[in-house]
Amino acid sequence: MGYKSVHDSMGEIEIPEDALYGAQTARAIKNFPVSGQPLPRNFIRSLLLAKLAAGEANCELKLLDRRIYVALAEAVQQLLADPKMMSHFPVDVFQTGSATSTNMNANEVLASLVSKRLGETISPNDVINMGQSSNDLIPSCVHISALLALDHSLLPSLNLLSETIRKKAVALDEETKTGRTHLMDAMPVRFSQVLGGWASQIEQCHRQLESMRPALSALAQGGTAVGTGVNTHQDFSRVFCEKLSLLTRTQFRPAEDFFSRMASHDTAVALSGQLKTLAVAVMKISNDLRWMNSGPLAGLAEIALQPLQPGSSIMPGKVNPVIPEAACMVAAQVIGNDTAITIGGQSGNFELNVMQPLIAANLLQSIEILANVSRLLANKAISDFKVNRQQLTAALSRNPILVTALTPKVGYELAAKIVKQAYQTQKPILEVAQALTDLSQEELQQLLDPERLTRGGL
Repeated sequence: MGYKSVHDSMGEIEIPEDALYGAQTARAIKNFPVSGQPLPRNFIRSLLLAKLAAGEANCELKLLDRRIYVALAEAVQQLLADPKMMSHFPVDVFQTGSATSTNMNANEVLASLVSKRLGETISPNDVINMGQSSNDLIPSCVHISALLALDHSLLPSLNLLSETIRKKAVALDEETKTGRTHLMDAMPVRFSQVLGGWASQIEQCHRQLESMRPALSALAQGGTAVGTGVNTHQDFSRVFCEKLSLLTRTQFRPAEDFFSRMASHDTAVALSGQLKTLAVAVMKISNDLRWMNSGPLAGLAEIALQPLQPGSSIMPGKVNPVIPEAACMVAAQVIGNDTAITIGGQSGNFELNVMQPLIAANLLQSIEILANVSRLLANKAISDFKVNRQQLTAALSRNPILVTALTPKVGYELAAKIVKQAYQTQKPILEVAQALTDLSQEELQQLLDPERLTRGGL
């Protein structure tokens, strides 16, 4: 591979001959060999769309030659259409806290492509970065990328998950199972009630995430270096948001106060908190599935999840609940990401937050993996699990806690005696209750009917 010499304000540096980026990106590659992970693809796409909106705004405001804007638009579209686009954006997540290196990476790549198209040298700073600063552009792109990821990926995935759960609940409405509190036998519930609880959790998370959209749509763009808007047109932020809204088909607007959006990332922290809440719900649902699927001989064995792959390299025939396990790991990662984002959010020093790449990377990863695993839970765990009716019926018939229904008739103390004797003798609760009370068999059968007990009331 050949190399060529390029320069910036700090002097000369060599880069690969076929590289589209320039000197500042090369310095960042050299300075930050930390994780080998660049910022997420969704963030880079949002950054490119922001560059295009900025170019169009500057063109409309008579600050940028239209032929340069047209070449810029073509360059952005070329990058967005290229599956290998990320190879041009190699800067590590763990870099300067403002992500100036990533902003300049984009400026240099676009300047290179525009220069080739026009046959003249286009400055990455003076032209591509016109009217912008990393300090307002990067926080804006955190919002842009997160909102687009919510709209295009996570919220639709949550709709699928809740709809799948609701559909399964309807199909299993007549199936009654032993309820459990503290992992111990409790009063019976219908499968539809259990799944209805899951669906309600997911739907509440959906509403909470949806409520973040107005705050995410407010952008710092226009504040430039410290929030004052120095070196940009007074109408730039408004026109920028208009152009970006058309490009993304999502409504964006200038923030009411640029200073707060640049010095803090409170909106990202709040969004991460909602993602953590979703992660907790996903883990709860996944662990319920794992418990109900446990066995099949020595566990609860109330349901059988679809067998997807061999479960052991040494035990033939073993099958594990792999999708709920993956979902639990996703939940754990999102909870960890939230901690990192929280620490990142408090790293606003005076006029600028200095952990923006960390916040962006963790936020987008949380959205992506929650969206992916929500679809997996819907399609490969909940939609097609089978109910073991024989196991459900056997457990219900032996459940002494059904005696709770007799308490209004016989009192708590006698009911407790019936339970203890049923446990000790391993006899059905109906048989023990008939021996210790003066209630008729017909009345006991009616009072202890598990399905009736799921309807509530006396």
